[in-house]
Amino acid sequence: MVQIATVERLLDHDRAEVSVPRKSACAHDCSECAGCGTTGYPVYAVAANPIHAVPGDKVVIESSTKKVMGVVALVYVLPFVCFFLGYALGAAVFHLGDMASGVVGAVFFALGLIPAFLYNRYAKKSGTLEYHIVRLF
Repeated sequence: MVQIATVERLLDHDRAEVSVPRKSACAHDCSECAGCGTTGYPVYAVAANPIHAVPGDKVVIESSTKKVMGVVALVYVLPFVCFFLGYALGAAVFHLGDMASGVVGAVFFALGLIPAFLYNRYAKKSGTLEYHIVRLF
């Protein structure tokens, strides 16, 4: 996965903190919208800095698409699947009505978020998601 980032500060000789503008599903045509509130809030990450970029440089960063897709599945797909599994269990196994099955599905959805939170902690500690500055923009 390739993104454009800004070098915020140098952490040491080989690593830098970068900021990436937060993306949303909209086209960022803010004059046509009531606003989502996500503009202006960057996401910060640590990136390997083999080209020795300096603070203020616009750079191209790259990360493993395979790892990012795994995180996407964990954060988005797993809770979605858990919701429908919980709903199906409530309806088919326990013969609950729609409302009660929906509540069971919501509980399963929340339980499906736990692995994402745990992986986030693990990734921050171990540096699992690695970013690399590949060139100046």
